[in-house]
Amino acid sequence: MNFENLEVWKRSARLSADIYKITSSIKDYGFRDQLTRSGLSVPSNIAEGMTRDSNKEKVRFLDIARSSIAEARTQIYIGIDICYIDKSVGRKWLDETVALSKMLTSLIATLKMTDLTP
Repeated sequence: MNFENLEVWKRSARLSADIYKITSSIKDYGFRDQLTRSGLSVPSNIAEGMTRDSNKEKVRFLDIARSSIAEARTQIYIGIDICYIDKSVGRKWLDETVALSKMLTSLIATLKMTDLTP
């Protein structure tokens, strides 16, 4: 399975790029760095996982991606609260992180089921 064809990879890469673009003016470099790193981790771990040979390894990396999306979601909430991130942009990002998490959960379940199929 080619990771570039996965909708979850495409959407997470797009979100990561948006985070980089929109947060580029934030002067709190620690906050900006943490958010961009967690956002970048999602498509990166999807790509790395989907190139692994076993489903067990794929699932491990997809689970890391899912954890990174939760980390990014937390930072977005905080960024909105401290007025680093515009509320409408943040709400859009939060909705996208929820959707991506659900997509990753579904992909993980599919891979686990494939391992159970004789």
